[in-house]
Amino acid sequence: MSAKAISEQTGKEFLYKYICTSAAVQNRFRYASVTAETDWDRLTQEHPWLLTERLVVKPDQLIKRRGKLGLVGINLDLQGVREWLNGRFMKETTVGKAKGVLKNFLIEPFVPHVQEEEFYVCVYATREGDHVLFHHEGGVEVGDVDAKAQRLMVAVDDKLSEDQVKEQLLTHVPDEKKEILASFIVGLFNLYEDLYFTYLEINPLVVTQDGVYILDMAAKIDATADYICKAKWGDVEFPPPFGREAYPEEAYIADLDAKSGASLKLTLLNPRGRIWTMVAGGGASVVYSDTICDLGGVDELANYGEYSGAPSEQQTYDYAKTILSLMTREKHPLGKVLIIGGSIANFTNVAATFKGIVRAIKDYQGPLKEHEVTIFVRRGGPNYQEGLRVMGEVGKTTGIPIHVFGTETHMTAIVGMALGHRPIPNQPPMDAHTANFLLNASSSAKVISFSYSVCKCTRVCRSLSATTLFRKQTKAIVWGMQTRAVQGMLDFDYVCSRDEPSVAAMVYPFTGDHKQKFYWGHKEILLPVYKNMADAMKKHPEVDVLISFASLRSAFDSTVEAMQYSQIHTIAIIAEGIPEAQTRKLIKMADEKGVTIIGPATVGGIKPGCFKIGNTGGMLDNILASKLYRPGSVAYVSRSGGMSNELNNIISRTTDGVYEGVAIGGDRYPGSTFMDHVLRYQDTEGIKMIVVLGEIGGTEEYKICQGIREGRITKPVVCWCIGTCATMFASEVQFGHAGACANQASETAVAKNQALRDAGAYVPKSFDELGNVIKTVYDELVANGTIIPAEEVPPPTVPMDYSWARELGLIRKPASFMTSICDERGQELIYAGMPITEVFKEEMGLGGVLGLLWFQRRLPRYACQFIEMCLMVTADHGPAVSGAHNTIVCARAGKDLISSLTSGLLTIGDRFGGALDAAAKQFSKAFDSGMLPMEFVNKMKKDGKLIMGIGHRVKSINNPDMRVQILKDFVKQHFPSTQLLDYALDVEKITTSKKPNLILNVDGLIGVAFVDLLRTCGGFTRDEADEFVEIGALNGIFVLGRSMGFIGHYLDQKRLKQGLYRHPWDDISYVLPEHMSM
Repeated sequence: MSAKAISEQTGKEFLYKYICTSAAVQNRFRYASVTAETDWDRLTQEHPWLLTERLVVKPDQLIKRRGKLGLVGINLDLQGVREWLNGRFMKETTVGKAKGVLKNFLIEPFVPHVQEEEFYVCVYATREGDHVLFHHEGGVEVGDVDAKAQRLMVAVDDKLSEDQVKEQLLTHVPDEKKEILASFIVGLFNLYEDLYFTYLEINPLVVTQDGVYILDMAAKIDATADYICKAKWGDVEFPPPFGREAYPEEAYIADLDAKSGASLKLTLLNPRGRIWTMVAGGGASVVYSDTICDLGGVDELANYGEYSGAPSEQQTYDYAKTILSLMTREKHPLGKVLIIGGSIANFTNVAATFKGIVRAIKDYQGPLKEHEVTIFVRRGGPNYQEGLRVMGEVGKTTGIPIHVFGTETHMTAIVGMALGHRPIPNQPPMDAHTANFLLNASSSAKVISFSYSVCKCTRVCRSLSATTLFRKQTKAIVWGMQTRAVQGMLDFDYVCSRDEPSVAAMVYPFTGDHKQKFYWGHKEILLPVYKNMADAMKKHPEVDVLISFASLRSAFDSTVEAMQYSQIHTIAIIAEGIPEAQTRKLIKMADEKGVTIIGPATVGGIKPGCFKIGNTGGMLDNILASKLYRPGSVAYVSRSGGMSNELNNIISRTTDGVYEGVAIGGDRYPGSTFMDHVLRYQDTEGIKMIVVLGEIGGTEEYKICQGIREGRITKPVVCWCIGTCATMFASEVQFGHAGACANQASETAVAKNQALRDAGAYVPKSFDELGNVIKTVYDELVANGTIIPAEEVPPPTVPMDYSWARELGLIRKPASFMTSICDERGQELIYAGMPITEVFKEEMGLGGVLGLLWFQRRLPRYACQFIEMCLMVTADHGPAVSGAHNTIVCARAGKDLISSLTSGLLTIGDRFGGALDAAAKQFSKAFDSGMLPMEFVNKMKKDGKLIMGIGHRVKSINNPDMRVQILKDFVKQHFPSTQLLDYALDVEKITTSKKPNLILNVDGLIGVAFVDLLRTCGGFTRDEADEFVEIGALNGIFVLGRSMGFIGHYLDQKRLKQGLYRHPWDDISYVLPEHMSM
């Protein structure tokens, strides 16, 4: 959501810090907070004025009209404050319908004043601008300020001046106070704008000869502006409404939501309730709550929440396990029900999200059965059949009663089943599989009506009525690298028998100009991708629609830029979370330029047979099932994207189908309104009836009422406003959409539904009956000849993408690669089956990670330490060895790090560094064959072969290599057996007796010791140990270790700024043949 209430303390802190006014604001930062953890001695040390001044104390928990409720202690000393608190602190109190515990209080200095010094001021946002209300009589008895107060509206992008304030707001204020009040109100308004407030009320505002005092304050800020205001806001805490506790699980889900591109919401209403929901979609989640309450379940409804925006399997698992954990803490005598519902998804892979839920159900299967939980599932969308199959299977394997339904079942029918109001079908009929759009469905044609006129021109037809946003020739530019959405648009174009793709180009600022491959039916085509919008607009003058997938941070700037081009008539903004102040500026600019904006926070819209925006309508199976490839007679407008797809389904099942549908978006200020589109539909000849799915919050639906009463809207309008449950809750609930919150009685869904009914719209009793009402109205139009059925024409078939066919399990193909050591696809990186968090938790170190990645084993601690010691002793051996020498020469030639490192590594072989493998193989073969050490030495001499791992240029029996000694001591102390090392040491005794430098060197010791490790640590069979030696694993130790040294030499040479190396002549022996003459 966007507008969130903040505590009075937070609001005052913002005001005291950032207000800029010539008025003397008194008592800045003089407040003290009292909670259950408060230490009074420490509190008085931090705020010594508590001991010397008269005080005011009041709860700071978003409670309105505290004075009238007797919840303000006035003119008390500190002892009086404590006595006042004793009767109220941590006590349950009823405020309206809400019951809550008073546990957070604010103490401030008492300000002596008279009634004439009290004023009222409020600033709040609307679509057109910000309203400033002022009344010269403030305080507890202020009454109906909407009727009494002077009012001034500051239009979007306009500024407020002191002269305006004096002339329009301060007409009843004494002259001596006008200057100070005018300065303060202007400063307050600027603060309101700068810190992205959406509501700011001060009552009373006291003005004395000493200055201005802020006594009581209530405020909301636009939480989506956090990325803009973070430096000033800091970490803002948003308290829950009074009567609802702040639960740690809510904070956990909020944190998941903040870290995700998806939307995850959770509000606990009654943790002891028996009805729990896990609903996909902001609009759908409200509809399910409405239906539960309509059927008498309001007192047992445990939670409100939603997950949407294509969360990953892991995110869905985390969300689901949180809910399952909560619902299995207390038993209910009637058992519990879990409703896993949702509308028909546009782009979320239902099977993928259900996998996360299934994992959670398996983890909690014991508690779920113990608490007698029954689960009801209804979902549709991409790959939903597989999701439902998996969900049904987990019910069978765990023994948990799980009833599964798809798009053939009305969205909220499972609520009636769960609450015992309707029977549960034994075997519900299943719709066609997602893959069925591969097959031509001409045999199933039925009589329906559809017709549309085709414009013959090839360029943008400027003379068309403003009622037409999309035509069969509409061309769009897509902002953002959204290849899946673009391919979906092209597939839709193809089944609609368009002559050309609707996407002319894409704009993506993060790459250079290039071409992107897509499919047009069976054929591959290339679409241009431009780095900047100017090039795209210039090269594609036929484009008049921009579809913006820009992020919430960049959507404003990219939309402003798009509106500079007169060819653009319609812009769809998909992003959710754009600050309301920015959206209002876009709306004002669009109105001035005659541009229609759909969104923000929308999936878009669709005009069957002509054009669709992005992911609207879902995948091709839903496009075909809902008959969206050709126009019907019904147009709809909705806020919710998911619910718009549900409307596609309902309308296609009850009428001849959709003519056009738009989801205007869930924000408080959508770019275009219900009425904008209803009037377009009224003026469009092919549309015979209109469906509106409104919701709680705002007053836009009343304009539809007015239009019907005044005769501007004459076509039948079927309308239902979701959110009727809100009036049944004891405390305020913010639903999934930012705009779904009633700020006054007229904004409730109940009030709006009644007003629409009174105006003459067709309003069902509940969402459950919406389809029946639509069908009734449609049948009447057919009966009176307004709609004349026509013959269905089957659409062309479109091949399925390989990736999606594989996702659905329709095809199989051998993988090009196989891997068994690492998996990065999930929420967490996994090394050989071990999550990276566990690697760090177990403090496995580099040796442990190497064990996982190289050997697929969790090695013993001593083995990990040995590996790390090997890496340390092989890290470097000076600049003279061949590998380091090559690295240095390469570095001094100006090459980069990778080239220089590679140059050094290429010298590693049997003569340098590669002796680890060779030594391990030679000694193992001799030892395993039963050859005595002397026989082994003699055989190697006879064969004329060097014994790998024996011999050193500098070190000898008298000048031992300390690296060897360190490793040997560790191996002897920690390894369970050292048979091969002992054998190698016996060989060393023989070789050093002949020549003192023929010692077991570090390569040899590591080689034989590693064989002992692999054979005796208990993690490998003999064959596995031998295989690792054979495939070169031991040389990897030297390569990895020595790479550290080579990189060190590279950095050293660069740091020393050494120039190009040229080998000196006097170090080269020139041996040329003598001169020969003919």
